[in-house]
Amino acid sequence: MPEKELKVKLLSSTPDALSLIYAACRQCYSAEFAGDIFEKAKEDSGKMAEFITKIAASGHESPLEHVKFTFAVQGVSRALTHQLVRHRLASYSQQSQRYVKEDNFSFIVPPTIKKDPEALKEYEDVLGRIQKGYNRLLHLLKSKGIVGEKANQDARFVLPQGSETKIVITMNARELLHFFSLRCCSRAQWEIKALADKMLVICKKELPAVFSKAGAKCEALEYCPEGKKFTCGRYPLKKDVIKESR
Repeated sequence: MPEKELKVKLLSSTPDALSLIYAACRQCYSAEFAGDIFEKAKEDSGKMAEFITKIAASGHESPLEHVKFTFAVQGVSRALTHQLVRHRLASYSQQSQRYVKEDNFSFIVPPTIKKDPEALKEYEDVLGRIQKGYNRLLHLLKSKGIVGEKANQDARFVLPQGSETKIVITMNARELLHFFSLRCCSRAQWEIKALADKMLVICKKELPAVFSKAGAKCEALEYCPEGKKFTCGRYPLKKDVIKESR
C-alpha cells in the first residue's frame, strides 16, 4: 500500500494552435476563407500572439474552443476526481476499479494528516484494515466461484475516497481558462488546486498567448470576488475597487 505523489504529463495538444485560433477569430470579421488566413498567419507568429493575447483578455473566447490539451494524471484520489468530473465540458478516461484489482492499492495522504504523526498513524491503520477487508472479500467471493471483474466490482465498495487513481483529461483552451479561474483560487480544495497549478504551468509554457495571465479569477479581475469572509488578501475586495473607481 504505497503513498503516491501527483504527476501530470501533457500527452497531446492541438498543433499550430496560434494559427488556428487566429484564423477562427479573423473568420468572424473577414470575407476571406479561413483556410487562407490560416496559411498566411504562420508567416508572423509574433503578430498572431499579440492579437490572440488581446482577444483572450477582451473576453472573446469562443475561438479558443478549437484548441485542446490532453493530460495524463496519476497520484490523485477518488475524492479529487469526484470534483474534477463536475467540469463537464471535458473528456475523461479513468482507471477502473472494476477491471483493475486493488489488492495493494496506493493512496493519497492529506497534508493536515501527514504533518500530524498521531493522525498519520490512525490514517494508515484505517487504510490497512480496509485493504485487509477488501482482500478478504475477494477471497470469499473466489471461494464461491466469483472472480475477476465480477469480484472486483463488488469488493470495491469498501475502498476509500483516498485511494489513488489515474485519469486522462482533455479540455479545450476556453474550458481550461474557466477551470483555472476556479481551481487555482486559494479557496479551492488543496488537492485539485495542486493539479490545476501543475496543468497551468504546462499550458503557460505551451501557449503563453492564451494562458500567460490565466489563473484564479482575481488574476484577471485584479480584485477578489470572494468577499471579505473568504478573501486571501492578495487583491483588494470588489467593493473597494468599485468605490475607488467612482
